[in-house]
Amino acid sequence: MAIKRANRNAGDRPRMLYLGVDGGGTKTHIALMTAKGEVRGEGLAGPANPLRVGVETAVGNIVKALNDACDDAHISKLDIAAATLGLAGVRRADLRKRVRERFIQSVGIRNTTVITDAEIALFASTLGEPGLVVIAGTGSICLGKNDKGRIAISGGWGPLAGDEGGGVGIAQAALHSVAKASDGRGIATRLSQRASEYFRASGPENLIVAIYSPQVDNSRIAGFAKFVVEAAQEGDAVAENIIQEAGSELGVAACAVIEKLGLQKTKVPIGCVGSVFKAGDLLTKPMLETIRSIAPKAFLTEPKMPPAHAAAMMALEAQSISNNGGRR
Repeated sequence: MAIKRANRNAGDRPRMLYLGVDGGGTKTHIALMTAKGEVRGEGLAGPANPLRVGVETAVGNIVKALNDACDDAHISKLDIAAATLGLAGVRRADLRKRVRERFIQSVGIRNTTVITDAEIALFASTLGEPGLVVIAGTGSICLGKNDKGRIAISGGWGPLAGDEGGGVGIAQAALHSVAKASDGRGIATRLSQRASEYFRASGPENLIVAIYSPQVDNSRIAGFAKFVVEAAQEGDAVAENIIQEAGSELGVAACAVIEKLGLQKTKVPIGCVGSVFKAGDLLTKPMLETIRSIAPKAFLTEPKMPPAHAAAMMALEAQSISNNGGRR
């Protein structure tokens, strides 16, 4: 679905806008949309995963992105009728409630819904129709919905218990390989030099100091995944294997959701969202092979719009349902 972009120089001031937020472990992207689907403003800020950075920081970054967007587009927050916040790390109902209350207190938009970033990414990929989305950014998660409206989820366990196939998982696997190569326990890899440069260590033997620095958080570690992808594309065997394994892991997560929803025999679309998918076929080929081992008709698809735009559309839809007394 094409998203119309409004002329920011238009003299008419919007009276009813809808806020969509896509808040992950690395950054926050917000979009302000009219009832006609026109994007009036967008903003970026730091991470908004409250499980990782806390409720105050998460809401603070959302508000910063919103303020920047409003200033840039000469929009008043009073014109926002409803908001949908799609955030990483909010699977717990109590955490969603705390984020919602703090956001309303900060901005005053009472018609606010807090859901997971996977839910807005699913809407961006299928526009509400049955299907799956696999997110592989800082972390990883898979969410799906069948034709009966049933929802199933796999992954999203964070860097300690999961995130296989996500940026942190890829970077950690790379660092394991670098450590083994440095000790003589594994084969040589150009990842050793890449890691030393990225983490600003004088050499692989000094990485142990650099990677355990207080300044190195999950976001910083996940950023190294980009260089693992580059090494794989240049033909480094160790890096290639890491990316292929990541693809297989994402496929396993998708298979778990497909089985829960009984979609093995359907032509199920699977949206691919997140920076890790810049790896291309190196990642998606093993991922799709794994998925098609149980769902031969499954296919990968590009999102129809950015997740923040999808969140804004969901806010518009929620407001419409509210105005109609709960009727669709």
